[in-house]
Amino acid sequence: MAMSDALRAAAVAAVLLAGSCAAPTNNSAMLTDDPDMNHPLVVDTATNAVRLSFSAADAGLMPEDAARFDAFVAQYKASGEGPINVTVPPGPTSQQTLTYFGERLAAAGIPRGAIMVGTRSDGDWRVELRYSGYVAHTTNCSDWGTQQASDTASNLPMANFGCAVQHNIAAQIENPRDISEPRALGPADAMRRATVMGAYEKGTPTAATKNADQSVAVSNVGH
Repeated sequence: MAMSDALRAAAVAAVLLAGSCAAPTNNSAMLTDDPDMNHPLVVDTATNAVRLSFSAADAGLMPEDAARFDAFVAQYKASGEGPINVTVPPGPTSQQTLTYFGERLAAAGIPRGAIMVGTRSDGDWRVELRYSGYVAHTTNCSDWGTQQASDTASNLPMANFGCAVQHNIAAQIENPRDISEPRALGPADAMRRATVMGAYEKGTPTAATKNADQSVAVSNVGH
Protein backbone atom coordinates (compact mmCIF):
# COMPACT_ATOMS: atom_id res chain seq x y z
CA MET A 1 0.00 0.00 0.00
CA ALA A 2 2.85 2.39 0.81
CA MET A 3 4.43 1.78 -2.58
CA SER A 4 1.05 2.33 -4.31
CA ASP A 5 0.55 5.59 -2.43
CA ALA A 6 4.04 6.71 -3.43
CA LEU A 7 3.38 5.96 -7.09
CA ARG A 8 0.05 7.76 -6.96
CA ALA A 9 1.68 10.83 -5.39
CA ALA A 10 4.42 10.78 -8.02
CA ALA A 11 1.84 10.64 -10.80
CA VAL A 12 -0.09 13.59 -9.36
CA ALA A 13 3.13 15.58 -9.01
CA ALA A 14 4.02 14.83 -12.63
CA VAL A 15 0.63 16.06 -13.80
CA LEU A 16 0.93 19.26 -11.77
CA LEU A 17 4.45 19.84 -13.05
CA ALA A 18 3.34 19.37 -16.64
CA GLY A 19 0.48 21.79 -16.08
CA SER A 20 2.76 24.41 -14.59
CA CYS A 21 5.13 24.13 -17.54
CA ALA A 22 2.29 24.61 -20.01
CA ALA A 23 0.90 27.70 -18.25
CA PRO A 24 1.87 30.96 -19.98
CA THR A 25 4.16 33.34 -18.14
CA ASN A 26 4.61 37.10 -18.33
CA ASN A 27 1.01 37.42 -19.56
CA SER A 28 2.12 36.01 -22.93
CA ALA A 29 -1.37 34.63 -23.52
CA MET A 30 -2.65 38.22 -23.60
CA LEU A 31 -0.02 39.54 -26.03
CA THR A 32 -0.44 39.77 -29.78
CA ASP A 33 1.61 41.23 -32.62
CA ASP A 34 -0.93 44.09 -32.92
CA PRO A 35 -0.05 47.21 -30.86
CA ASP A 36 -3.67 48.40 -31.16
CA MET A 37 -4.77 45.38 -29.15
CA ASN A 38 -1.90 45.40 -26.65
CA HIS A 39 -2.16 49.15 -26.02
CA PRO A 40 -5.62 50.31 -27.18
CA LEU A 41 -6.39 54.00 -27.38
CA VAL A 42 -9.02 55.15 -24.87
CA VAL A 43 -10.99 58.40 -24.96
CA ASP A 44 -12.14 60.10 -21.75
CA THR A 45 -13.70 63.43 -20.96
CA ALA A 46 -11.45 66.03 -19.40
CA THR A 47 -11.74 69.61 -18.18
CA ASN A 48 -9.41 72.22 -19.66
CA ALA A 49 -8.99 75.47 -17.77
CA VAL A 50 -6.74 78.51 -17.81
CA ARG A 51 -6.48 81.39 -15.33
CA LEU A 52 -5.42 84.80 -16.56
CA SER A 53 -4.36 87.97 -14.79
CA PHE A 54 -6.60 90.95 -15.54
CA SER A 55 -6.74 94.46 -14.14
CA ALA A 56 -9.01 96.57 -16.32
CA ALA A 57 -10.70 96.49 -19.71
CA ASP A 58 -8.72 99.45 -21.02
CA ALA A 59 -5.46 97.69 -20.09
CA GLY A 60 -6.41 94.35 -21.63
CA LEU A 61 -4.23 91.27 -21.25
CA MET A 62 -0.49 91.13 -20.90
CA PRO A 63 1.26 89.56 -23.94
CA GLU A 64 1.93 86.27 -22.14
CA ASP A 65 -1.68 85.95 -20.99
CA ALA A 66 -2.94 86.99 -24.43
CA ALA A 67 -0.94 84.13 -25.96
CA ARG A 68 -2.39 81.69 -23.42
CA PHE A 69 -5.88 82.99 -24.20
CA ASP A 70 -5.38 82.43 -27.93
CA ALA A 71 -4.01 78.91 -27.35
CA PHE A 72 -6.98 78.10 -25.11
CA VAL A 73 -9.48 79.27 -27.74
CA ALA A 74 -7.70 77.34 -30.50
CA GLN A 75 -7.81 74.15 -28.42
CA TYR A 76 -11.50 74.68 -27.70
CA LYS A 77 -12.25 75.03 -31.40
CA ALA A 78 -10.35 71.82 -32.10
CA SER A 79 -11.72 69.52 -29.42
CA GLY A 80 -14.01 71.44 -27.05
CA GLU A 81 -17.53 70.37 -26.16
CA GLY A 82 -20.30 72.47 -24.67
CA PRO A 83 -19.87 76.07 -23.51
CA ILE A 84 -16.86 78.04 -22.33
CA ASN A 85 -17.41 79.12 -18.72
CA VAL A 86 -15.89 82.44 -17.68
CA THR A 87 -15.78 83.13 -13.94
CA VAL A 88 -14.38 86.07 -11.98
CA PRO A 89 -14.28 87.01 -8.29
CA PRO A 90 -17.25 89.05 -7.10
CA GLY A 91 -16.64 92.77 -6.85
CA PRO A 92 -17.42 96.19 -8.32
CA THR A 93 -15.57 95.41 -11.60
CA SER A 94 -16.79 91.84 -12.08
CA GLN A 95 -19.45 92.78 -14.65
CA GLN A 96 -16.99 94.87 -16.63
CA THR A 97 -14.49 92.00 -16.63
CA LEU A 98 -17.09 89.46 -17.74
CA THR A 99 -18.17 91.76 -20.55
CA TYR A 100 -14.57 92.18 -21.71
CA PHE A 101 -13.90 88.43 -21.90
CA GLY A 102 -17.27 87.68 -23.43
CA GLU A 103 -16.60 90.17 -26.22
CA ARG A 104 -13.06 88.92 -26.70
CA LEU A 105 -14.25 85.33 -27.04
CA ALA A 106 -16.93 86.39 -29.51
CA ALA A 107 -14.33 88.31 -31.54
CA ALA A 108 -12.21 85.13 -31.60
CA GLY A 109 -15.05 83.25 -33.27
CA ILE A 110 -16.80 81.64 -30.31
CA PRO A 111 -20.62 81.75 -30.68
CA ARG A 112 -22.21 83.93 -28.04
CA GLY A 113 -24.53 81.09 -27.13
CA ALA A 114 -21.49 79.04 -26.14
CA ILE A 115 -20.19 81.63 -23.65
CA MET A 116 -21.36 81.31 -20.04
CA VAL A 117 -20.29 83.87 -17.42
CA GLY A 118 -20.52 84.07 -13.65
CA THR A 119 -18.67 84.71 -10.40
CA ARG A 120 -16.87 82.40 -8.02
CA SER A 121 -15.53 82.75 -4.47
CA ASP A 122 -12.34 80.73 -4.12
CA GLY A 123 -9.94 83.49 -3.08
CA ASP A 124 -8.22 83.64 -6.49
CA TRP A 125 -8.48 87.07 -8.10
CA ARG A 126 -7.66 85.85 -11.61
CA VAL A 127 -10.16 85.21 -14.40
CA GLU A 128 -10.82 81.55 -15.17
CA LEU A 129 -11.87 80.13 -18.53
CA ARG A 130 -12.99 76.50 -18.52
CA TYR A 131 -14.55 73.97 -20.89
CA SER A 132 -15.04 70.22 -21.16
CA GLY A 133 -13.32 68.22 -23.89
CA TYR A 134 -11.86 64.85 -24.69
CA VAL A 135 -8.43 63.35 -24.12
CA ALA A 136 -6.89 60.25 -25.67
CA HIS A 137 -4.51 57.97 -23.79
CA THR A 138 -3.33 54.39 -23.62
CA THR A 139 -1.78 52.02 -21.11
CA ASN A 140 1.47 52.84 -19.38
CA CYS A 141 4.55 51.27 -20.90
CA SER A 142 6.18 48.74 -18.58
CA ASP A 143 9.75 48.84 -17.33
CA TRP A 144 12.07 48.70 -20.33
CA GLY A 145 15.07 47.93 -18.18
CA THR A 146 13.79 44.57 -16.89
CA GLN A 147 12.23 43.35 -20.12
CA GLN A 148 14.38 41.53 -22.65
CA ALA A 149 13.46 39.79 -25.89
CA SER A 150 14.93 36.58 -24.51
CA ASP A 151 12.64 36.58 -21.46
CA THR A 152 9.92 34.63 -23.26
CA ALA A 153 9.87 31.42 -25.27
CA SER A 154 6.46 32.16 -26.80
CA ASN A 155 7.98 34.01 -29.78
CA LEU A 156 5.56 36.89 -29.17
CA PRO A 157 6.60 40.55 -29.10
CA MET A 158 7.61 42.15 -25.84
CA ALA A 159 4.81 43.73 -23.82
CA ASN A 160 6.13 47.20 -24.71
CA PHE A 161 5.90 46.53 -28.45
CA GLY A 162 4.17 49.54 -30.05
CA CYS A 163 3.51 51.27 -26.72
CA ALA A 164 5.54 54.40 -27.48
CA VAL A 165 3.93 54.71 -30.91
CA GLN A 166 0.44 54.49 -29.38
CA HIS A 167 1.35 57.26 -26.92
CA ASN A 168 2.57 59.43 -29.80
CA ILE A 169 -0.64 58.85 -31.74
CA ALA A 170 -2.74 59.78 -28.70
CA ALA A 171 -0.76 63.01 -28.27
CA GLN A 172 -1.08 64.02 -31.93
CA ILE A 173 -4.82 63.51 -32.42
CA GLU A 174 -6.45 66.89 -32.97
CA ASN A 175 -9.86 65.83 -31.65
CA PRO A 176 -9.76 62.62 -29.59
CA ARG A 177 -13.52 62.27 -30.06
CA ASP A 178 -12.79 61.12 -33.62
CA ILE A 179 -11.58 57.81 -32.15
CA SER A 180 -14.95 56.98 -30.65
CA GLU A 181 -17.21 58.37 -33.38
CA PRO A 182 -16.71 59.95 -36.82
CA ARG A 183 -17.28 63.65 -37.20
CA ALA A 184 -19.95 64.95 -39.59
CA LEU A 185 -18.96 65.75 -43.16
CA GLY A 186 -18.36 69.39 -43.97
CA PRO A 187 -20.49 71.27 -46.51
CA ALA A 188 -19.92 70.39 -50.16
CA ASP A 189 -18.36 72.90 -52.56
CA ALA A 190 -21.40 73.63 -54.75
CA MET A 191 -19.47 75.84 -57.17
CA ARG A 192 -16.75 73.25 -57.79
CA ARG A 193 -19.36 70.52 -58.16
CA ALA A 194 -21.23 72.56 -60.79
CA THR A 195 -17.96 73.19 -62.67
CA VAL A 196 -17.03 69.51 -62.74
CA MET A 197 -20.52 68.38 -63.74
CA GLY A 198 -20.63 71.00 -66.52
CA ALA A 199 -17.29 69.80 -67.90
CA TYR A 200 -18.42 66.17 -67.68
CA GLU A 201 -21.62 66.89 -69.60
CA LYS A 202 -19.61 68.64 -72.35
CA GLY A 203 -17.16 65.75 -72.58
CA THR A 204 -14.20 67.88 -71.53
CA PRO A 205 -11.59 66.95 -68.87
CA THR A 206 -12.85 67.46 -65.33
CA ALA A 207 -9.42 67.75 -63.69
CA ALA A 208 -8.14 71.14 -62.63
CA THR A 209 -5.80 72.71 -65.21
CA LYS A 210 -2.26 73.80 -64.42
CA ASN A 211 -0.56 76.94 -65.58
CA ALA A 212 3.06 77.15 -66.73
CA ASP A 213 4.32 77.87 -63.19
CA GLN A 214 2.65 74.73 -61.85
CA SER A 215 3.94 72.40 -64.57
CA VAL A 216 6.50 69.82 -63.47
CA ALA A 217 9.35 68.72 -65.72
CA VAL A 218 10.55 65.14 -65.59
CA SER A 219 14.23 64.92 -64.71
CA ASN A 220 16.63 63.50 -67.28
CA VAL A 221 19.05 62.27 -64.64
CA GLY A 222 20.08 58.70 -65.38
CA HIS A 223 19.28 58.82 -69.11
